[in-house]
Amino acid sequence: MTLAKTIVIHENGGPEALKLEEWPVGDPGEGEVRIRHAVCGLNFIDVYQRSGLYPLNLPHAMGMEASGTVEAVGAGVKHLKEGDRVAYASMPPGAYCEARVMPAAQVCPIPDEVDFETAAAVMLQGLTVEYLFHRTTPIAKGDTVLFHAAAGGVGLIACQWARSEGITLIGTAGSDEKCALAKQNGADHVINYRTDDFVSGVKEITGGKGVDVVMDGVGADTFDKSLNCLKPLGMMISFGNASGPVPPVNLLTLAAKGSLKVARTTLFTYVADHDRCQDMARHLFDKVASGAIKVTIGQRFKLEDVADAHRALEGRQTTGSTVLTL
Repeated sequence: MTLAKTIVIHENGGPEALKLEEWPVGDPGEGEVRIRHAVCGLNFIDVYQRSGLYPLNLPHAMGMEASGTVEAVGAGVKHLKEGDRVAYASMPPGAYCEARVMPAAQVCPIPDEVDFETAAAVMLQGLTVEYLFHRTTPIAKGDTVLFHAAAGGVGLIACQWARSEGITLIGTAGSDEKCALAKQNGADHVINYRTDDFVSGVKEITGGKGVDVVMDGVGADTFDKSLNCLKPLGMMISFGNASGPVPPVNLLTLAAKGSLKVARTTLFTYVADHDRCQDMARHLFDKVASGAIKVTIGQRFKLEDVADAHRALEGRQTTGSTVLTL
């Protein structure tokens, strides 16, 4: 049994709760693999778990996403072998480390055209975009989507994904610079939510009709106004809480605003099924390999500086994806 540098929390709290420790790494059991990490990804779910919004049994290793090389394969694992280049974005947390043993079902092979850094930066965010556009509600060429935080890691991928499929995307962001970045990545229209009312902007852009779908990872600050951006029978997909959890919703409000539909989704429901997870990853990596999706890595931190990475993410000081290097 060897030791691996691992980021752990013993209690919920701010970034200072993240501790670098040496944790033991053993051999994989049935249905497991041992992975030597190359790069780790950083995502808002890590903040939710660290703060206690999404509770963990403590102490617990942190992180949901990484890329690396398979060192050992347990019994019953058919889709991976020793030496494979792989990436994942899945439960249980524990990706902020040099090496780990974990369930193999959601670990996905990386094609030769995709490097470790790109894979670690794109898995959680890219698989999120894949299910938002393909597995939650039908979205067709010519439909219009409102996407909040369009210059974030998920947002920049969503802008490119929409462009690749002929979907009109209206993106919101918190500065003119971030709006310009979203536009460069494929957003058809952008709205600076700090200087302009995005509801009025959406109505102006759509000629008063509204959008077919809203995709909202911001949460409390944007949810209610987003309902006013939808067409009758439109779909509101809430997939994150960057500004805090969404308060309870009165179903009669949805009726009054045009028989609206609402879904509160999480990636881990979609990837829980092995076959679906692998299919989603293949779809994502096909987009990356073809050049339709280019991953913007705006920040790189060393593993031991993960607290600074969390501060930057929570302070909305990041653009694109953030990775932790080993």
